[in-house]
Amino acid sequence: ARISDTDHSQKAGRRGPTLLQDHHLREKIMHFDHERIPERVVHARGAGAHGVFRANGAAASVCRAGVFEDGKETEVFVRFSTVLGSRGSADTVRDTRGFATKFYTDEGTWDLVGNNIPVFFIQDAIKFPDVVHAAKPHPDREIPQAQSAHDTFWDFVSLHTEAQAHTLWNMSDRGIPRSYRMMEGFGVHTFRLINEAGETSLVKFHWKPRLGVHSLVWEEAQIAAGMDPDLHRRDLADAIESGAYPEWDLGIQVFPDTVDSDGVSEMFNGIDLLDPTKFVPEEQAPVQLIGTMTLTGNPKNFFAETEQIAFHPG
Repeated sequence: ARISDTDHSQKAGRRGPTLLQDHHLREKIMHFDHERIPERVVHARGAGAHGVFRANGAAASVCRAGVFEDGKETEVFVRFSTVLGSRGSADTVRDTRGFATKFYTDEGTWDLVGNNIPVFFIQDAIKFPDVVHAAKPHPDREIPQAQSAHDTFWDFVSLHTEAQAHTLWNMSDRGIPRSYRMMEGFGVHTFRLINEAGETSLVKFHWKPRLGVHSLVWEEAQIAAGMDPDLHRRDLADAIESGAYPEWDLGIQVFPDTVDSDGVSEMFNGIDLLDPTKFVPEEQAPVQLIGTMTLTGNPKNFFAETEQIAFHPG
């Protein structure tokens, strides 16, 4: 039967106690309890959108996946995020941004998980807990929230010279983007693609925004954090709702999957392609555009669509 009253629980007598025989009360409270998910260790603060990826066929020579066939359209969901802050932190803090894309292809789900900076702090994943702990708030007072420039962070990056490149990017204008819609995305790592003939190539993925790359100045970021800490998620949602659909071109840098003269594989012009603290200048390996992504739909349920979405970086 339809519930006629969802504002009052059953009680024994006029003033209670509340009775556990009230199954609607139990169901309602249980549903409320299950609205919670554990906060993500990193990338807790995010915003997402639905869209479509349309391939232009340019990747067919290096990859046989159907998602890259000329004219093929694939549904996607993208989650943008900051890295360090809690879910309640401000959007405009100085931080690296996550750029994770889920492709719902005919051959299965493909997750391209990346950042808005093409290099990373560390070379070996065993240090990932260390760099995250160093960049998180101080353990004694839980500050600063969501910002990387503080004592334990500087201790880490000064003692690990491999972190210098990412630190310079992070402290540049790229650390405070004006909008998610004006942000590049990078796969960071090097991936192997296989074509119809079984031949392999190594590639790096690049998302290039049609609106160009733009940043806030420091004073703007500070003011926005106070006046509108939701600036980036509001900007993304409002743009899509108004029909100003953000677009990115997806491109790849392609490298031969060969062994160099010194007998070392996965190298290009002396650059170790398996070292995520390095990137290959586009002058040496131009980015070839292989398709375009357009974000056209906002989530109807932020919790179910944006917070519960899970990306597999493998």
